[in-house]
Order: sequence, then structure tokens, then C-alpha cells
Amino acid sequence: MSNRIAVFPGSFDPVTVGHVNIVERALPLFDQVVMAIGVNTTKKYMFPLEQRLAWLKETFAHEPKVVPMVFEGLTADLCKRLGAGYMIRGLRNSTDHGSERSIALMNMAIGGVDTLFLPSRSEHAHISSTIVRELIANKADVSAFVPKAVRIS
Repeated sequence: MSNRIAVFPGSFDPVTVGHVNIVERALPLFDQVVMAIGVNTTKKYMFPLEQRLAWLKETFAHEPKVVPMVFEGLTADLCKRLGAGYMIRGLRNSTDHGSERSIALMNMAIGGVDTLFLPSRSEHAHISSTIVRELIANKADVSAFVPKAVRIS
């Protein structure tokens, strides 16, 4: 039997408790979940790539089935290289569903990769990396929205 590998792509700028919950819920379905930080040279990030990778490694240090990594290029190409037949995406709302569905259809068309959508838990539906970054920029306490590994002073 072949390994069931899933890729969970994102910028994880920063990783949130919502991301963690999606991974925890996907783990029973797969032999390996690759947390893939995409490098987008046109995007401005709040936290350096090395910091985001370190946060993922520390957050999932207890879980050998989670493999954090960095990649460049198309996520569908990464899936091919890793032998991953699935992508994982979390959905917070209907807006997420609309945009994520289009991306999922394209990934199926160009890479034969299925996307598994997991709806956010209601207690996480309002949490996004964008909102967390805005809170951080305004010196708010974000400890309830990020895993313990993400220490912001």
C-alpha cells in the first residue's frame, strides 16, 4: 500500500490555532501531512521565512507525521514531487469556499491532486493570519489565536 500524503500549503504568517486544528483533524486520514510554506516573492510578509518554519517545527514537534517545509513554484508540482495525492485546505466561510474551490479545480486539472476541505471549527472561524498580523501591528495580545510556539513580544 502506498503512503497517503497530504500537503497543507500556506504562508503561515503566522501559524494560527485554526491551522493547528485543521492539521490535527486531517492527521487520522493521512500517513503524512506536509506543512508547506510557499515562497511568493511578490508578497510582503510580517515574519521571516526561517521564523515561520521554526514555529511550525516547534508547534508540531510532538507529531512525527507532520513535516514542515518550504517550497517554491506551484503547489501541484510540489505534490507531484512528494507523491502527495491530496491537498488540505481549511474553510472559514463561503468566501473562502468560492476562491478555494477554483484553486482546487485548477490543481486537479494541472496536477491530478484532490483537495480536502475541512470547515473551521466555529471557535476558529474568525481567526486568520491577516487579522492576527493586524492585531500584532497594533500591539494587541494574540496568545489566544496562535500556538504557544509563536511568542510575540
